[in-house]
Amino acid sequence: MEAFMNFLGQTGFALIAVGDNWKTVLMVAIACFLLYLAIVKKFEPLLLLPIAFGMLLTNLLGAEIYHEALFAGGHVHWDMFGGTGDITPGLVDYLYLGVKLGIYPCLIFIGVGAMTDFGPLIANPKSLLLGAAAQLGIFATFLGVKELFPVILGSGLGNLLGNTALQNLAASVGIIGGADGPTAIFVTSRLAPDFLGPIAVAAYSYMALVPVIQPPIMKALTTKKERQIVMKALRPVSKTEKIIFPIVVTIFVAWLVPSAAPLVGSLMLGNLLTESGVCDRLAKTVQNELMNIVTIFLGISVGATATANTFLSPLTLCILAMGIIAFGMGTAGGVLLAKFMNLFLKQKINPLIGSAGVSAVPMAARVSQKVGQEENPKNFLLMHAMGPNVAGVIGSATAAGVLLALFSR
Repeated sequence: MEAFMNFLGQTGFALIAVGDNWKTVLMVAIACFLLYLAIVKKFEPLLLLPIAFGMLLTNLLGAEIYHEALFAGGHVHWDMFGGTGDITPGLVDYLYLGVKLGIYPCLIFIGVGAMTDFGPLIANPKSLLLGAAAQLGIFATFLGVKELFPVILGSGLGNLLGNTALQNLAASVGIIGGADGPTAIFVTSRLAPDFLGPIAVAAYSYMALVPVIQPPIMKALTTKKERQIVMKALRPVSKTEKIIFPIVVTIFVAWLVPSAAPLVGSLMLGNLLTESGVCDRLAKTVQNELMNIVTIFLGISVGATATANTFLSPLTLCILAMGIIAFGMGTAGGVLLAKFMNLFLKQKINPLIGSAGVSAVPMAARVSQKVGQEENPKNFLLMHAMGPNVAGVIGSATAAGVLLALFSR
């Protein structure tokens, strides 16, 4: 009977009644809701499902598969990984090293590059400007967070942040505006690792809601006549151009923003594997096997950081709110620049393609196509929108490099 009672005392059910552990029940409910969105509503299921399940695992009392103490203060405490102290590292502790060391986001970018066609961007270089304009959401939100969070949260902000500086958190929240999950994880794991869970959930949730968030903004900023603009077919792009492009971009961006080299270099490596035509086996591997394996590890690891103490706070609600503002401002930035460019161009640009400057590939480009065809059934904007869309991937990675160069230590 004594052994039986000891067993009961060590169950997760018994631990719920201890201290603030009841919060984990709420986190389990949130994780189940995210699983519902991934499975039933199909909101970015390839990443939202692993993230939600990682969140579920980390909040199961007694499981001990992830320990925040091993990564306290934004550093990996390698001395504690030997299991000689009070903490025995769990499965997710080891998987999370791939996030903390910046391995998983870069590997995913290799796969993304292998699946990306830069042809529309090469054929219409002006679309690079639209992709850059869509990064407005990142930097505007960064400034907004620095100014608004202390006002909203008051004097308790310092206690909520702990060792994470306000400017680092602001940069991590702002990167959500790029609509690029791996980039958001890459930046946050370095600047604000304590808030990796909420920021990752916000980034991927808003990416999944692109068809809901973007159309109202696009229609509010354009006239019916502008949405009906028909654009001419893009010129064919040669294989030589497609091979030279990733090499030139890697050199230029790495010299301009060295901190962006890991992300941009990985993206361009994947693209070169495909476009070169001499590495078919490698290109297929990074598009399928490697991409799928890393996605599972990344999702579970990121989800495991969403512990009750971190997630259930007023600061998390502010992060979620500012994340959607960042996304909306990124959409608006691309549309407004396209309208401005039309003041000087003989061949007008349909401003709807500017909204694709956020790097949710290819969903944002499809939204531009859908909204354009609602106004003019003969309008085909998909390939035109792919130019700003893939430019947005490069732009968000470059913006991440700028933020890391400014604030990482």
